[in-house]
Amino acid sequence: MRQLPETDRDAIRLAQDLNFPRWLEQITATGGCAHPVHLSGSTTTLDGTTGEILHHYDTRTEPGERLLVRCRNRRATVCPACSRLHAGDTFHLVRAGLLGGKNVPATVRHLPRLFVTLTAPSFGPVHRSGDVCRPRRGSETCEHGRPLGCGAVHGPNALVTGQPLCADCYDYTAHVLWHAHASKLWDRFVIDVRRRLASAVGLVQSHFARHARLSFARVAEYQKRAAVHVHAVVRLDGPDGADDEPPAWGTTELLADAVRASARRVLVHTPYSLAVGELALRWGAQIDARPLRANGDGPDDDAVAAYVAKYVTKGASETGAGADYPVTTCEDIESAPVNEHVRTLMRTCWHLGGLPEYEPLRLRHWTHTLGYRGHILTKSRAYSTTYAALRAERAHHMGHVDVPEAVTERQWRYVGSGHTPGAALVAAGVAEDLALNREIAHEERATQRGG
Repeated sequence: MRQLPETDRDAIRLAQDLNFPRWLEQITATGGCAHPVHLSGSTTTLDGTTGEILHHYDTRTEPGERLLVRCRNRRATVCPACSRLHAGDTFHLVRAGLLGGKNVPATVRHLPRLFVTLTAPSFGPVHRSGDVCRPRRGSETCEHGRPLGCGAVHGPNALVTGQPLCADCYDYTAHVLWHAHASKLWDRFVIDVRRRLASAVGLVQSHFARHARLSFARVAEYQKRAAVHVHAVVRLDGPDGADDEPPAWGTTELLADAVRASARRVLVHTPYSLAVGELALRWGAQIDARPLRANGDGPDDDAVAAYVAKYVTKGASETGAGADYPVTTCEDIESAPVNEHVRTLMRTCWHLGGLPEYEPLRLRHWTHTLGYRGHILTKSRAYSTTYAALRAERAHHMGHVDVPEAVTERQWRYVGSGHTPGAALVAAGVAEDLALNREIAHEERATQRGG
């Protein structure tokens, strides 16, 4: 008699367990999380005045005496269920800063706003998509005798797109070090925009905060050449933030001019190295600053929020730029499922990380992201709401509300994570069902609005 696969046998074992209904409730509560965290412990809510126990929960009554909670990983390649939740939170976070909501006034849509794209500089000629792949200018061959174009027309998803035309010409060291300093370059850029706005209207630069505030939300995205570029919503507020009108001189045009000028001007120097020297790192030549206008003349606000939300769920392996988890040895680099261009960037990152002058950059720790060590999404404090506030709002909506004058005692400890093979199969089915239900509900709402 043919034996069932291990996954099927494990799923049958779970289904026959008397605690299966409660276990399935936990799986559903996590949205079908692929790698749930297992906790053991209890929560007791007491009346702060009388000491009366208002509510008590203990995992001793749960299957396996543990509670499953979401892993909250943003990467769709790691956990599709949690990535969808993260994408939804990101959409509302970015949208609130564009159109209002979540304690942000609706008048925010009338403030000067831009959708800005800043790119990495060129580190060497690569295969391009769209037009015929040929040299942009000058010689037809590089110093190594290789052609600087292949004469083909590459599609955006062609495997060769973004790959160096000559690996010996490509500046892998500058590419990695640019990634390591990209967040610092952004900080310098924001500071310089404030300075340029102040200078343009005759203000002392240190007095800018008394008149206006620069707010932003930015997301980092890997291009086909495995170099990060930045998309950002940049907004000019009054000194008290989104609730405050900017001064009369605070126009969209002035903001756009300052953004473009600062993007061309700012630079960051790398630490001096005997092996590399000192590099001056800048933004690339491609700079875009599109006005976001309340009358719809420009990129659509919802589309901008949806784009940012979609990208934050992509893992490095999904974009072809590195791996989703840190590498710990050179062997991990050689076995990573990446193309040779990305593998060379990872090798360069590992090599530079071994030089004492670059130790503060922690390049070996960030080898899997090719040296980029910033968050995928960052925002200024006054731009809009926070992920923590959105999670608290969701908990309130689900009925987990703290009682006034109550004291809560919590005792929890970590006891594991993940699923058995059969549990993973069930969780994936739950996640797919919930995703399908959301899609159907979305289509129904769209039909009702259209009708």
